[in-house]
Amino acid sequence: MNPVFKLLLEGGHLSTAQMAQVVGLSEVEVQQHLEQLKKDKIFLGWRPVLDLSREGAGVAVRAVIEVKVTPERGGGFNRLAERLARFDEVESCYLMSGGYDLLVIVDGSSLQKVAGFVSEKLSTLEGVLSTSTHFMLRSYKEGGFLIEQNESSSTRLTVAP
Repeated sequence: MNPVFKLLLEGGHLSTAQMAQVVGLSEVEVQQHLEQLKKDKIFLGWRPVLDLSREGAGVAVRAVIEVKVTPERGGGFNRLAERLARFDEVESCYLMSGGYDLLVIVDGSSLQKVAGFVSEKLSTLEGVLSTSTHFMLRSYKEGGFLIEQNESSSTRLTVAP
């Protein structure tokens, strides 16, 4: 396995200089490996880990949507999944096994915006049989990083008679 690719999987938060030191390559060689991984469309880009609950993060609502679809002849689930993935509201889209076919993660500025996306864009697509939307209420861990909670939110509420 490409040593830089392995590092990306295990410790994507390292700088190129740190990667070079760990795998015993020069920083230039690490850059070359990264460029090859980009060319091969394996490494698609860096992604920050954000605490979206903080003020000013820009995303007020995140939802997970289970989607049941009718597979297309000759295309299976791929065409519809690729079409769904092109919507700006869609953060991620996965083919799943189990009780539903696609898992779609959507970000929006309000409950109404996400609900509008589901009712006006997603559920009206030909081939979509049903959707089940779950709104994320709180994140405790994102991308392998623990999300800090306020001291006051982690203590128990006082119960008075």
